[in-house]
Amino acid sequence: MRILVAEDESLLADAVAEWLRGEAHAVDIALDGATALERVDINDYDVVVLDRDLPKIHGDDVCRAVAAQRPDVRILMLTAAAEIDDRVTGLALGADDYLPKPFAFRELAARVTALGRRARPAAPAVLQRAGIRLDPHRREVFRDGRYVPLSRKEFAVLTELLRADGTPVSAEQLLEKAWDENADPFTNAVRLTILKLRRKLGEPPVVLTEAGVGYRIP
Repeated sequence: MRILVAEDESLLADAVAEWLRGEAHAVDIALDGATALERVDINDYDVVVLDRDLPKIHGDDVCRAVAAQRPDVRILMLTAAAEIDDRVTGLALGADDYLPKPFAFRELAARVTALGRRARPAAPAVLQRAGIRLDPHRREVFRDGRYVPLSRKEFAVLTELLRADGTPVSAEQLLEKAWDENADPFTNAVRLTILKLRRKLGEPPVVLTEAGVGYRIP
């Protein structure tokens, strides 16, 4: 998934982002509310992890704006306030879930994953196609019963291809979902990752190229 972490404590933002990247997500960071709104306007995020007490533009206002302008984006609000009234207020603003600080990274990651399922059309817990079996939760991939070790980027790309259910996925779409905002749009990263993925998945080739369109698993 593509995730935005909007958190003004840079060390915490970096730690959250690193944990989520370890789950094969593409993660961007915004350290204030104004930057968060700019990035939501530009990028196609699945989930925004939003600190309520952001500078420049308060997290409440960011939440309200994202909920109104991008109803497809799911919002996980973070706050140091743990009172029920604070949680109710956050949810009333348009947040989909609420997590008080301090929190366990594992719980945050689980909540983000759950929100991501709501942001997309329902998909089976385990993705299967053309002899490939991908378990997003265990982060395991098998082809015809053979375990296939993949890097985080290879796993993310394969997940998007399997989610597409046989329809082509463009390089731009893969770059959007599997890489963060620092990725060069003219990079060969997608093509090189596809080449590595094909090699690891083995014969016969299962990831096909449709010239001018993208990649698909038939």
